[in-house]
Amino acid sequence: MSGDWDLEVKPHLTPIFAWGAAVIIVVAHVAVGALLKVGSSGVVFRTADQVAIALVGVVIACFVTLFARPRLRVGPSGVAVRNLFGYRLFPWTEVVDVSFHEGARWARLDLPDDEYVPVMAIQAVDKGHAVESMDTVRALITRYLDDVNSQERPRRP
Repeated sequence: MSGDWDLEVKPHLTPIFAWGAAVIIVVAHVAVGALLKVGSSGVVFRTADQVAIALVGVVIACFVTLFARPRLRVGPSGVAVRNLFGYRLFPWTEVVDVSFHEGARWARLDLPDDEYVPVMAIQAVDKGHAVESMDTVRALITRYLDDVNSQERPRRP
């Protein structure tokens, strides 16, 4: 973890399933590609077809591994959220809270004007780890928002 961040949260179970599924997908596509020429079904398969089937498996596996990517970081500069596609740093002036609504699969970062950003790093499937992560993130958000709010108040002479 970098020294710039007080906390870094990643999902626990999803990356295991994502990498496992990716391996199974690649193995299955390579096996199917290798077996294309074994029997005669009336269709003529060439070596290029076999390679293409394997490459399709690799592409699908690469997409599946994106589910191992989510991360949440909290630090003095704000809250950084990385989901499947994209990364964004929210400064403390834009952060309202973090919440986990009933029935939701993952947490969300609440922003002003009733907007929010999904936080896939904290997932319901992680159960106890998700609860601990939410408690820690909420404590840090409260601490930093108190600091930001105290700096915004006008000081009396």
